[in-house]
Amino acid sequence: MKHFVNILFISDNKQDQLAMKEILGGNGNILLFCDTLSEARVLLARKRAGIILLDIDTPKFTSIEDFQKLLKDFPAKVSYSVLVTKDNRAGLKMIKGYKSGMIDIISRPFNPLLIQAKIDVFKSLYYKDTRIIQLLENIFPENVLHDLNQYGKFSPKRVDNGVVLFTDFVDFSVKAKSIKPIKLLNRLEYYFTAFDKICRRYNVEKIKTIGDAYMAIAGVNEDNAEPILRACFAAIEMREFVRNEKELAKATKKQDYWEIRIGVHAGPLVAGIIGTSRYSFDVWGDSVNIAARAQQSSGIDQVAVTESIIEFCGAYFDYHKVGEIPIKKRGGLMTMYELKNILPEYSLYNEGKVPSVKLRVLCEIQTVDFDLMRHDVLNKLKSMLPEEVVYHDIGHTLNVENAVRTIGKFEGVTADEMLLLRTAALFHDTGFIFQYEHNEPFGVRLMQQMLPKYGFSDQQILEIEGMILATDLKTEPVGLLQEILCDADHDYLGRADYYVISQKLVEEMRSFGKEISEEDWLMMQIRFFESIHKYYTVTSQNIREKGKQNRLKELKLKLASVTSFNQAK
Repeated sequence: MKHFVNILFISDNKQDQLAMKEILGGNGNILLFCDTLSEARVLLARKRAGIILLDIDTPKFTSIEDFQKLLKDFPAKVSYSVLVTKDNRAGLKMIKGYKSGMIDIISRPFNPLLIQAKIDVFKSLYYKDTRIIQLLENIFPENVLHDLNQYGKFSPKRVDNGVVLFTDFVDFSVKAKSIKPIKLLNRLEYYFTAFDKICRRYNVEKIKTIGDAYMAIAGVNEDNAEPILRACFAAIEMREFVRNEKELAKATKKQDYWEIRIGVHAGPLVAGIIGTSRYSFDVWGDSVNIAARAQQSSGIDQVAVTESIIEFCGAYFDYHKVGEIPIKKRGGLMTMYELKNILPEYSLYNEGKVPSVKLRVLCEIQTVDFDLMRHDVLNKLKSMLPEEVVYHDIGHTLNVENAVRTIGKFEGVTADEMLLLRTAALFHDTGFIFQYEHNEPFGVRLMQQMLPKYGFSDQQILEIEGMILATDLKTEPVGLLQEILCDADHDYLGRADYYVISQKLVEEMRSFGKEISEEDWLMMQIRFFESIHKYYTVTSQNIREKGKQNRLKELKLKLASVTSFNQAK
């Protein structure tokens, strides 16, 4: 679904809305309609519209100036805007429209082929722009990108207590000589991708990689509290990831495991952009050198921190003093400590690996450990689902999770809402572990037992319960999140792989004692398509309803063929 786009048509002409739906329906277009700019303002507060079509002839339209203000208030929510008007209309409105950034005109009477061609061009530009933005977001911090877009430059910034985190793999040069280049690169990417995820979890910002070295900072660009704590949490989790990989390699008698050294220091930093043809965001200062020296002095699979770290957050960690080491080039000595674990009373599972909910709130980061919860739920499905469950299996769960992410994106859900949606998707079929019929309450019960230990609140658990129960076909979903999960659960009905997936459902039903003929199955599916199932969200209605109706026609033709064959026997 990566090549889908929201297209907003602002017009109070219902006939034109219907015409535009017929012209642009399908082909990855998610059509949204608003009668007025006020309605568009409400919609854009939640959703992003890649393309806006504005009907300046609508009686409810106020002025180009109001539309300009709408675009100014939501600069990141709109990529392209187009005027819709009568073919003989010219003058001030159109001139103002072009000045406001509108790039084209669609005239009446509508020419379907011309409109489709124009929209295809705008969509192509939108996809390219989106990709460029994604790449820039991976290179520059959000505030740097904002300044570059607004002012064309980013002024150097000084912080008094920024945090620098360095990692480096042990004997990497030796490993590089003995491993094939492509395998070495894949392995390095595997670790760095994991480190990227950890940094995002604690809102620590990766600056760069230099060979096998990984550098990240905190307290420079982001607004979250407690940058020193967050950097320490990230360092411990990176160390644990490498240790776990090492233990797994030893358990499987593999000798190609890697080891790591990590160093963390806090102090004054200067941040800025260098370069003219190739921009690079970086930080400078003695603190960078000290953090690098801390990493070099670290023991294998250990986190070395300086006194500035211990003075600030030593009360939360188990640590011990290593001793004093010389600082290269600058001279002098600095006291080094090994950061072992988070103290049990401040860790989520009393294991010292990840911070408690209280510390997460203090650091203004996500209060739940979603990744570990997801890992545990998927493992439970793998190990405990009956072998006969071939449709409601882990593959279906992952498909539903992927679908809620896509639908949720186009429906404009927040990050917190997306977390609830993905959690509900992961748990929605866990009830099949316990029984086949009416399994939703069992899934809810398992969810209620598991989620508290991962940091989920009572309110979050209650919302997830409602979403899981809404997947029962006898229940009508209430609210956007329940609708998204229900649509995701049956997303395949409008996809090309419908027949492959539906055949799994037939096999599963037969495994649980339901004798069903091909004719019965076709009749059951036709009834389900026509009388029971419906897509609730605008996104699913746009991208799946047409495919679903095509499947329905195919099923009816197939039923007629099977019925004729049976009657002829």
